[in-house]
Order: sequence, then structure tokens, then C-alpha cells
Amino acid sequence: MNDKYFMSLAIKIAEKGRGYNKTNPLVGAVIVKDKKIIGMGYHEKFGYEHAENNAIKNALRKGFTLENSILYVTLEPCSHYGKQKPCCELIIKHKIKKVVIGSLDKNKEVNGVRILKDSGIIVKTGVLEQECNKLNKEFFYSIVEKKPYVIFKSAISLDGKIATYTKESKWITSKKSREYGRLLRSKVDGIIVGINTVIEDDPYLTTRILEKKNPIKIILDSKLRIKYDANVLKNKENNKTYIFTTSYADIAKIKTLEQLKGVEVFIVKKEEMGVNLNEVLKILYKKDIGSILLEGGGTLAYSFLEKNLINKIYYFIAPKLIGGANAKTSLEGQGISSIESVEKIKNVKVDIIDEDILISGDLICLQD
Repeated sequence: MNDKYFMSLAIKIAEKGRGYNKTNPLVGAVIVKDKKIIGMGYHEKFGYEHAENNAIKNALRKGFTLENSILYVTLEPCSHYGKQKPCCELIIKHKIKKVVIGSLDKNKEVNGVRILKDSGIIVKTGVLEQECNKLNKEFFYSIVEKKPYVIFKSAISLDGKIATYTKESKWITSKKSREYGRLLRSKVDGIIVGINTVIEDDPYLTTRILEKKNPIKIILDSKLRIKYDANVLKNKENNKTYIFTTSYADIAKIKTLEQLKGVEVFIVKKEEMGVNLNEVLKILYKKDIGSILLEGGGTLAYSFLEKNLINKIYYFIAPKLIGGANAKTSLEGQGISSIESVEKIKNVKVDIIDEDILISGDLICLQD
């Protein structure tokens, strides 16, 4: 067993926190002494204790001393005060001999490597760095850009339709594909749709998976056309609902939604196609939302694409032909005029789910 083995284990346990950490990173930690694992931990939830602290407590509870041990951690330990004490202080306090790090933190407040080295601790960086960077690509993007990482999900027929010309859309893809899509909901902080989707489909926007959390519901409704009895406002799962509207909205209706439905309403600038998306994303980031799943119709999806706001895509493609010039597609709007200006999807992955094809890939990353 070598450094890569223990780091791969740290990556695996870090994944347990996905969907619960908001604008905090996914971090896993493993402590090794005399070639044996004595403690493990991960960052379990936004604002909760960090992975290093949980791993240290895990080792201490089992009666181990940490002097001369090695700590493997997927992300550079923090050195500043936030919601928790700096991890570097704990590492130094417990006389850990060596710290092996996967990713360096892009947060300028973090100087963990320098602090540890200045304290005489041996530091090794870059172990499974690519895998550790991938673990936190959403976090790295959101902390640098100060807005959520946006994932666009769509279910289409082989000829690119999301519904028939009569607007019938249930169900284009298989049951397993829909279950996979609901699982994606559990791994993000929020799910965003436009008012047309709310009116036409009347969705609940929940995971419908008992052991999984539901994301915050985000509705873009420039004229506040939402009905009081909409399913999205039935908050049985106790997950929050945010509505973004404009000065066109009825003030009395805003107050009613906030008081009777427990909805939080934000008034933002209006644009030609609806609300100002950049303003929406900035507000969401300030509300500690680091990732969102975009499930709106073709017009909203194209608005995000046009403004270069989509980071990742998931396309579920069913082996069905719908046809129809007036049948809706996953991307509407004006469209892109030149093939040369079309952004190519990166890191493309193709999977088979039942009879469907799932194509996923990256549109915007930090290195773009």
C-alpha cells in the first residue's frame, strides 16, 4: 500500500458529502501510522467539522496517538478561521509527522502548505492531483467565479425533441433514466426552472428518494405568474423555494407567497427573455448555493447557453422519433449562427441506461 492507495480511499469517502456541502469543498482524510489506517473522516455537511478534524477524532476515539502518523487529505488543509477552527492548528497540535495532499486550494485565504512546513511537518503535494481536482471542480469554479456551477440536464428523443407538438412529454426516456435524473437532483444544492415549465408540467422538483435530500427549488418568473396551488409550492419535504421576479410582479402577491407559502422572493433586473441570469446566480452564491441543476425548457436553457453559464451537460437520449416542426427541442432561442463558433463539449462520456444513451461532458471549466 502506497500514497496513491490511501489517497484513493480519501477520495472515496469524500464523495459521501456530495450534495450536502453547498459552497464548501468535498474533502476526505485518512490517517496512517505504522502502515495501518488508524482514522478516517470526511466533510459531512456545510458548516460542520472538516475532514481532518473528523479523522483525528476517529483515531482518538479508538485509543490511538497521532504523533509520527501520516495524514492523507484530498485538499490542502485550511489555515484561516471560518465556521470551524483551522485544520493546520489541529495537525500541528497532535504532532502529525507528515501530510500528503491531493489538491491545492484555490481560495487565497488558504496557506496550509506553508503553515505546515514552517511548523516542521513534512508535506507532499500532487498525489492523485487530477482525481482530487475533479472531485472539487464545482467548488473550485464557484469560489473563483462567485457563482454556482450549472449543470444542464435534458431528456430528448433521437431527433432532439423534448415533447410532441401537443406538448406531451411523459415519458420520453426510460424509468431508469428518470431515476438517474432524480439522483442528480440529490447531488446539487438547487434545481432551477422557468415559469413555463411550472405552468405546463406542474412538477414537484424533488428527488422522490427517501434517503436522499431534496435540492432548493429555484423558479424564474419575471411577471410572477405562478399559481398558489402549484405543486412546486407544496413544501412537504421542508426544502426551501426561491422565486426570482422583476418589478413587473404584483407586490401583494409577493407578500402572500412569502407569508402563506414560505417562499423567498427576489426582485432582480429584467432582460428581454426574462430575469437577469447573472444577477440570479450571484444572489444564489451569496445564499451558499454552489451548484444547481438546470431543468427548464428550451428557451431558458438557451438563455443560459448564450450567456456562457452552463458548466456541464447530461443528455438522456431515447431511441424514439417524434418529429414535428413545432415540437419543442432542448435548446430554443435564436440559436448559434456559425458552426465555427459552436463550443465543443469536453471530457465526453457515453453510458447506456436501459435502452437510452446518456451523454455527459463539460462546457465551461476554470481552465477555459
